[in-house]
Amino acid sequence: MRFLKKILKWIFIVLVAVNIAIIAAGKTYLYKGIYNTYMKGRSGPAVDEYKIFNNYKIETAAAQPWHRAKNYNQTKIPARYLTEIEKIQTIAFLVIKNDSIMHEQYWDEFSDTSHTNSFSMAKTFVSVLTGIAIADGKIKRVDEPIANYISEYNTDKKNKITIKHLLTMSSGINFDEDYVNPFAYPAAAYYGSNLKKLTLTYNTKHEPGKYFEYLSGNTVLLAMVIEKAVGMSISKYAEEKLWKKMGAENAAYWSLDDKGGMEKSYCCFNSNARDFARFGKLYLDSGRWNGEQLVPQDFVLHSIVPADLLKKDGTKNNKYGYSWWLMPNYKGHRVFYARGILGQYIIVLPNEKLIIVRLGKKRVSNSGDDHPQDLTWYIDAALEMCK
Repeated sequence: MRFLKKILKWIFIVLVAVNIAIIAAGKTYLYKGIYNTYMKGRSGPAVDEYKIFNNYKIETAAAQPWHRAKNYNQTKIPARYLTEIEKIQTIAFLVIKNDSIMHEQYWDEFSDTSHTNSFSMAKTFVSVLTGIAIADGKIKRVDEPIANYISEYNTDKKNKITIKHLLTMSSGINFDEDYVNPFAYPAAAYYGSNLKKLTLTYNTKHEPGKYFEYLSGNTVLLAMVIEKAVGMSISKYAEEKLWKKMGAENAAYWSLDDKGGMEKSYCCFNSNARDFARFGKLYLDSGRWNGEQLVPQDFVLHSIVPADLLKKDGTKNNKYGYSWWLMPNYKGHRVFYARGILGQYIIVLPNEKLIIVRLGKKRVSNSGDDHPQDLTWYIDAALEMCK
């Protein structure tokens, strides 16, 4: 009995010490993170947990529903792909050909109106808003220093960083992009309550504009630039300049770091497959929507070609533009796409006039060329279905 009491006593002491250390270090976001992951039987975020955060509701206007193709849902996902697609907990698969829905399928009680997290597809959406801010004359050009909008970057070490460096993930800032370490930037940004303060604590580690290094903090800084330039939150700007103009069928929710706070712009735009697909259609048509140029065509074209950068191994970047992922030649097809960490994809094949959206709870680890293996399943399945 005494031995048991000693053990309990030391457990209590350790717990108190750990809590004191967490509070002293200002890492109280760990409580929310632990409660919403390990305490719920997960090791990471869920696709539909936007309700645990404060959100800005992005309203719609006059909805513009997608047309259905004549053969709507008559062609099924080929069995050899369906097995793998279902194995990694796909919840939505949408194929749009020539601006008409050819196939859509949902799993696990999700539907065409279910809200799920975009995760890092939001980085692409912030890039789109950057182009619109340039068209509006709120931002002068992509080569403009971000110090013009963020005073904390008006220092000798930081004043060379431009908007383009943020768009292309080449800022040279030392954000620790670690998805396992609970003390790293992604976890602190996701569960924390002061995203701006957190982001501004990081410094440069090498010259900007040279190396491609995928870092979520770059997009947060970009959102801060847009917010300062346009004089409103990026949610409100997206509502006015994109969501209403693109005729979204449902309201969207952009999760905030706190009540009345800042959007978690590197992630956490919550919508559905049909409305996510509108971003693909917008860039498939070079930034136009029903004839109106929402995003400058030049900006769009630069977005979907590789930025002139080096990868960490010293080879030329061929996979990333202005926050769009790129496959310059996949089986003879040029592909650009947005992606999220749990297998969220908006995939565009311009020569086929094809848009594919996949949403789910898992994705397969990256292959040697840095593109997730499951990405090719969706492309191959859709191409076969559209023959």
